[in-house]
Amino acid sequence: MTYHSGSRAIQDRVGVRDLADHVGRSVGQGIRPVVAAFLELQPMLVVGAAAPEGGTERDRDTGTAGGGVWASLLTGEPGFVRATGARRISVAGGLSAGDPLTVALTTPGTAVGTIALDPRTRRRVRLDGRVGPAPRGFAVEADQVFANCPKYLQKRQTYETVTGRAPGVPRRGGELTHSQRDFVEAADTFFLATVHAHGADASHRGGNPGFVRVDAPGELSWPDYPGNSMFLTLGNLAADPRAGLLFLDWASGTVLQLTGTARTEFTPDGERTVRFTLAEAVETSAASPLRWSAPAYSPANP
Repeated sequence: MTYHSGSRAIQDRVGVRDLADHVGRSVGQGIRPVVAAFLELQPMLVVGAAAPEGGTERDRDTGTAGGGVWASLLTGEPGFVRATGARRISVAGGLSAGDPLTVALTTPGTAVGTIALDPRTRRRVRLDGRVGPAPRGFAVEADQVFANCPKYLQKRQTYETVTGRAPGVPRRGGELTHSQRDFVEAADTFFLATVHAHGADASHRGGNPGFVRVDAPGELSWPDYPGNSMFLTLGNLAADPRAGLLFLDWASGTVLQLTGTARTEFTPDGERTVRFTLAEAVETSAASPLRWSAPAYSPANP
């Protein structure tokens, strides 16, 4: 794959350019049969993108150029995500009318990142590309497709679909409430959407509860644990600080979406911390109909 200047700057700072080049050779545009089979088994998909300018309350209030970056959750019966071409996936259904990315996912050409994560097997696949039309939802024409290692993925053995669970009315705010702060600090997983000049990406972050800190009602931080050395996410943030976070209550289905900006701090001993400044929060109770079993924490968690 071809890295942009943001990722190259982080790779050079950490001293892993050669390793990144080696790992990057596993990234392609085609959807291999094993990836297609994996996608068809999944009951959920996370998507990340920039909302159209003026597409959210915060954008309308501040005139944010390009709109905020958000991560959103889609769910469905296995098979709702399906490879329908050598480089194309189709997603049945769509987001609710109140989701920040509803307009983006119905606008052909929108840069979008997706991640399918299976807690049962600790496997995940990322597919980034451009939105296109599909008969019963939307499609993504892939620019890059790759799998990640199982590091920091908590195992959840089973899930059930809760009949009659209906999403609540989205609650919006400019700061985290006390209950939202508790929600974030109890999380063992969240999803992170970032963008760059030519695309978007959605990734996963995991750790033991408490790995994400709420330093103030509008400030979060988390450690950047060692990963695949490509530094796609941190590279995107170096090029464009907009970011979207999604926290999921795996039992109740409540979803907390945050948009804002993020920056990476480096220490002399090589540790990295990402600091996020909140612009807007959207909480939706029972947004997901899925109830997952309790986690077994990853042995890779610090």
